Amino acid sequence: MTYDFAPLFRTAIGFDRLARLVDTAANAAPTSASYPPYNIEKTGDSDYTLTMALAGFGPDDVEVTLADNNLIIKGSVPQNARHGELLHRGIATRAFERRFVLADHIEIGDAELNNGLLTISVKRVTPEALKPRRIPVTLGQPKAKEEPKIEHDGAAQDAAQAA
Repeated sequence: MTYDFAPLFRTAIGFDRLARLVDTAANAAPTSASYPPYNIEKTGDSDYTLTMALAGFGPDDVEVTLADNNLIIKGSVPQNARHGELLHRGIATRAFERRFVLADHIEIGDAELNNGLLTISVKRVTPEALKPRRIPVTLGQPKAKEEPKIEHDGAAQDAAQAA
């Protein structure tokens, strides 16, 4: 099912990123939505942890990239030296690419692969310019009207200053 959001964007300025986000979400492949499994956990007011189960993958098999507010995690098939015939494959070690669209002002911290779990720290950082700030209110006096300055010719001013 396809939605046409063009009428909404005719009167809006600067929402092209939102339009791209809607297009990306609509075109996401539903078949790849389950592999590899992951958790997103909120660990603080502005801290998050992304944990992805990557059994059988090593640090050299995983690539984490941040580009254009997208966190892209790619996994290549690990080259394991098997010494026997595989009778049952229950552990999926297939290539994958998982994308996460990030909100503005999100910073990615470190990425660690430990015991088959890839853990990426994510933090929302609000710039000082966007933080609420209190404007002090002072008691002021009404401003006095300034009298208009009338310019005279130079000889009249010199005579007035001499007097």
